[in-house]
Amino acid sequence: LFSPRYFASEMCGKEWYAFAQRAIYHQAKSNRPAEAIVPALWVPMPPEQLPGPAERLQFNHRAFGDRYVTDGLYGLIKLRIFAEEYEAAVYELAKRIVSVADTTRVGSGNPVDYRQAPSAFGKPSGGPRPMHVTVAAPTRHDLPQGRASDYYGKQSQDWNPYHPDSARPLAYVAQDLVRSLNYQATVSSFDHETPPDPNQPPTRPEILLVDRWALEDDDRRRRLAAFDAEPRPWVSVVVPWNRDDPQSRVSEAELVEKLEETMPHQMRQGRAACRAAARGVLSMEAFGQILPQVVESAAQEYLRHAEVFPPAAPPTPGARSSERPRLRGPMAEYGTTHYVPNTRDIAPDAEDTDDGQS
Repeated sequence: LFSPRYFASEMCGKEWYAFAQRAIYHQAKSNRPAEAIVPALWVPMPPEQLPGPAERLQFNHRAFGDRYVTDGLYGLIKLRIFAEEYEAAVYELAKRIVSVADTTRVGSGNPVDYRQAPSAFGKPSGGPRPMHVTVAAPTRHDLPQGRASDYYGKQSQDWNPYHPDSARPLAYVAQDLVRSLNYQATVSSFDHETPPDPNQPPTRPEILLVDRWALEDDDRRRRLAAFDAEPRPWVSVVVPWNRDDPQSRVSEAELVEKLEETMPHQMRQGRAACRAAARGVLSMEAFGQILPQVVESAAQEYLRHAEVFPPAAPPTPGARSSERPRLRGPMAEYGTTHYVPNTRDIAPDAEDTDDGQS
């Protein structure tokens, strides 16, 4: 039931997040979207006031009547003259719920720890919160000698490490998961990205998805090593790894060693969950569980390193400035929620002593 109080509620945001994960996993496994959340207007909500996850729902409220759109269910209930409009709106809503139940089959998800789940609504902000997903993976046309092509496509973004359990490229599953945390997510290939100037403040936080097989290409390995040589704590590395892939299982030790030699800084920076994500995430469900904390870490590091204050004007000799410093636009837009994943399918770290929580 859409209302300003609903979207201001952290508890409601946690519930939405838990439901949204099931739909995202459904689409990942079947490569078919599942519009399983049915919204109803308790009070009118302008689109610009909706958080991203709600705004992206494809739903025509006018099918329930013009008066319903202008007054919401609450307004129709309060005035007897709108009794017929209220009954018509409820009837149309009921038909919509039945239709969705008949046509959408979303499987049950893994249990979510309600106390530690993030809110899908984030924190109120003055604008969109950007988050970029970059993929370092080969394409089907430049695979290492003998590497199976089942996990790759025409672009790096088509990499699907959890095939055949997942039918959708992981970059777009990650994009959906990031969007479900109320970020605006974009996706690109590491091969086509121009490395940012390390002497300039970052413009966005970033998640870097790395296929260990990508390091078999010498040129890509050199560029990843150069990327790692400049500290970028606002970039969190995630290494999806499918041990059910026989080639990956056989070559794991060699590829792990090569990645640690190439990107030692990124492999060891950040929280325990970030280090765990860099060591290897063994299933799509584990990927979904750990990604919220990786996103939070990248967002917080972005806040620490981005340019907070605008350049100061040259002071006038003898004059005292009375203007207080102000946050720039992007800095006020970020709010984060601590989330501790279930790390059962994430490689252990002998150095960790905080039980995955930091």
